[in-house]
Amino acid sequence: MLSFTKQEYETRLKKVKEKMEEKGIEVLLITNPANINYLSGYNAWSFYVHQMLVVMADHPEPVWIGRFMDAIAARKTSCLSHENILAYSDDYVQNDVKHPMDYVADVLKEKKQDKKRIAVEMDNYYFTAKCFERLNTGLPNAKFEDAKGLVNWVKIVKSDKELEFMKAAGKIMEKGMMDAINKLNVGVRKCDMAAEIYRTFTEGTPEFGGDYSAIVPLMPTGVDAGACHLTWTDEKYKEGDIVIFELAGCYQRYHSPMSRTISLGEPTKKLKETVDITIEGLNKVLDFIKPGVLAEEAEAVWAENLKKYGLFKESRIGYSTGLNYPPDWGEHTISIRPGDKTVLQENMTLHIIPGMYYEDFGVEISEAIRVTKNGCETLAKVDRKLFIK
Repeated sequence: MLSFTKQEYETRLKKVKEKMEEKGIEVLLITNPANINYLSGYNAWSFYVHQMLVVMADHPEPVWIGRFMDAIAARKTSCLSHENILAYSDDYVQNDVKHPMDYVADVLKEKKQDKKRIAVEMDNYYFTAKCFERLNTGLPNAKFEDAKGLVNWVKIVKSDKELEFMKAAGKIMEKGMMDAINKLNVGVRKCDMAAEIYRTFTEGTPEFGGDYSAIVPLMPTGVDAGACHLTWTDEKYKEGDIVIFELAGCYQRYHSPMSRTISLGEPTKKLKETVDITIEGLNKVLDFIKPGVLAEEAEAVWAENLKKYGLFKESRIGYSTGLNYPPDWGEHTISIRPGDKTVLQENMTLHIIPGMYYEDFGVEISEAIRVTKNGCETLAKVDRKLFIK
């Protein structure tokens, strides 16, 4: 069931260990499920309980630690030797006395790692304050520090096989977005539209079956279209509504996001003008992106174009994307905004999303891209325009 060769996982681990050595880290505790997957192949919906991948500088292979029933999935989906798949009993789950990090501490003591310099993914959805408290209690002689997205930064440049998966996600995106737009009409309930989106994106294409995306369908509508992270209700679409779809094709946990804006009926002059400005700026950013440019320089192209119209956008216009799990398909590394001096490299993958958000309407037209040798290419091909129905 491995998505990649054992050699690719070994190459990834080597790069992570090199970064660990640079930073003087002897033990890395990984709780982000995307990073666990990246280094081991482990893939299951088990991240609602505590799980971890332990990378030790002096051990050739990581150790997976998780709930006993999930150890079966670890043996089925990961590249790890079975002796490096360790499971805690069910009485550690949601127990006010015992905690999974107590088990982790015991494992590290047994492996003589309890007095070392240990990095944890502190700013991550899956590592709680209680986790850190129990590790500190269980490992009083360890020196803890923040891993600061160490694995996230290693994985921003994609391998050829990863790019194949992201392009497959792009094919799912093409079909799914057009199916959604074609089925959108006045009188359709928003919840039924969401159900249809789930069906078509899960169905995928004849070549590539779809996976669940890390973010639910985002579908702000009408005067709420500027509230970009709204989902859906059981209300019906009505004539004159502006509808935004921000969706993602997903294949083998790799994402190809996209947003498009639709007008149900004749669009207002203001909407058409905003769409034109958004597309113009997006096109200029995509024409500018290539290896060697800084993230903030790409944003400056967008900002300079907005200035012509007396406009300003506060939020970033893009971020790195790829392998991920709920609640986010972003990699929490590159942000296309002022101050980010990350140098873009070939085979980085980004979601460029220069949305325009107002109190009474909004516009989103975005593209997922791969940085190529001389520029960039989109992962999916859907007309870059205002759709009118």
